Amino acid sequence: MDNTKAAEIIKTARTTLGIEFGSTRIKAVLIDETYQTIASGSHDWENRYVDHVWTYTMEDIWTGLQECYADLKKDVQEKYGVTLTTFGAIGFSGMMHGYLPFDKDGRQLAEFRTWRNTITEAASEKLSEIFQFHIPQRWSVAHLYQSILNGEEHVKRIAFFTTLAGYIHWQMTGKKVIGIGEAAGMFPIDSAKNTWDESMLGQFDELVEDKGFPWKLEEILPTVMVAGENAGTLTDEGARLLDPDGDLKAGILMCPPEGDAGTGMVATNSVAVRTGNVSAGTSVFAMAVLEHPLSRPYEEIDMVTTPAGDPVAMVHCNNCTSDLNAWVGLFQECLETFGTKVDMNTLFGTLYNKALEGDADCGGLLAYNYFSGEHITRFEEGRPLFVRRPDSKFNLANFMRVHLCTSLGALKTGMDILTKQEKVELDKMLGHGGLFKTKGVGQRILAAAIDTPVYVMATAGEGGAWGIALLASYMKNKAEGENLTEYLAQKVFGGAEGERMEPVASDVAGYEKFMELYTAGLPIERAAVEAMQP
Repeated sequence: MDNTKAAEIIKTARTTLGIEFGSTRIKAVLIDETYQTIASGSHDWENRYVDHVWTYTMEDIWTGLQECYADLKKDVQEKYGVTLTTFGAIGFSGMMHGYLPFDKDGRQLAEFRTWRNTITEAASEKLSEIFQFHIPQRWSVAHLYQSILNGEEHVKRIAFFTTLAGYIHWQMTGKKVIGIGEAAGMFPIDSAKNTWDESMLGQFDELVEDKGFPWKLEEILPTVMVAGENAGTLTDEGARLLDPDGDLKAGILMCPPEGDAGTGMVATNSVAVRTGNVSAGTSVFAMAVLEHPLSRPYEEIDMVTTPAGDPVAMVHCNNCTSDLNAWVGLFQECLETFGTKVDMNTLFGTLYNKALEGDADCGGLLAYNYFSGEHITRFEEGRPLFVRRPDSKFNLANFMRVHLCTSLGALKTGMDILTKQEKVELDKMLGHGGLFKTKGVGQRILAAAIDTPVYVMATAGEGGAWGIALLASYMKNKAEGENLTEYLAQKVFGGAEGERMEPVASDVAGYEKFMELYTAGLPIERAAVEAMQP
């Protein structure tokens, strides 16, 4: 598309804006009528570890959003000579789960507790027992109940609590709503009714009845919405929050806010039954859209939904590429010490490909990528760790391979339950996120880990911001009766599946051998956590 045509599309609001709050980056993507990205903006940020809580401040959130949007405006101005004033529709998404409570006047009552925290074990275990449904530590209701168990004073004053995406949408529109995929990371969903599970709401209220709180749980939760529903319009106040320059106009349609799991499913066209995807970046999670319910609850597996409300089995791990990235950064520092400047994309690509020269079992090397706790392997805290025997095959190829393999080690534990114990069948798994940026490497390691063909699309790098832009587009442009699966398959992706990679038998066998050492070595990680206290 030439710039003149793109400028006209922007001016006439035939665009859709998606903004996603990731763990390390806030990203904005502007798409046209053919779902192509025509402009983007971003802002890098990092969570803080304050008083044993992983958090972001309100200043972090709003400064980050405004700088991300300003970066998008700059990109549009430089490319097309247009000042952004409007869009056809807007969507916000964010890292799922966490806890943001507010009083009746909209005042924040406690620090934002993100998905990364593993501080709600007692609440998670009690709720899982009562509901007979696995409630992970990072879920919003686990944070709420843990606050009650801790005797935190703020709980009695809660008028509303939500997630990061739900909070941003509330500030933009005045609507206390949430997309069903994001909602499924707050509290269990009844997929037959596409709303909160009524019986579990009652069980929770009965559990805390003796506390005398002036609220029932449903009263302080946001309203659940499904993909395609109108979730309100941008208010004047919201427009000023997003664009302090004052150029942005109010009245723009907004879709339900979603979580990064749901937007990842949309961005990879994996919302249909028997499809799945793996998102691998700071954290890693796999989503499998189910044909049938699982036989029983598992601590390692979360039950969530697609943005349309279909049941999904989710394996979520707190840690993925952070330690791997840190090692690549060390190699960069080493090269620069010798006076060699190297492009980071080149460095990542070279080192990732080197891993393919390594032994399939990583030559007896062992690493754990636990920057934070990892619930699947029962760790409340983490310590990044590398260890080897004197006779291990210690070379660069195996060193890189072990850090790639361990990035998916905890994920494999959960996926083995789905594929080996529950016999869940998947027609395809799609990979997206930073682990897959180097062509053919992360894809091959994942195929070995789950012994399943893995697809990577050309659009995989577009990520969740593109996914929420597509959901906003679906809300505005869907035909009468057209469901999300049809819209994505026929209009957005046009039948494209991406590049397929079959698992290599020797890789699969080697990964299984690596996992034997990974499992046996967990006491080493436990000793590191206990010995290296802050």
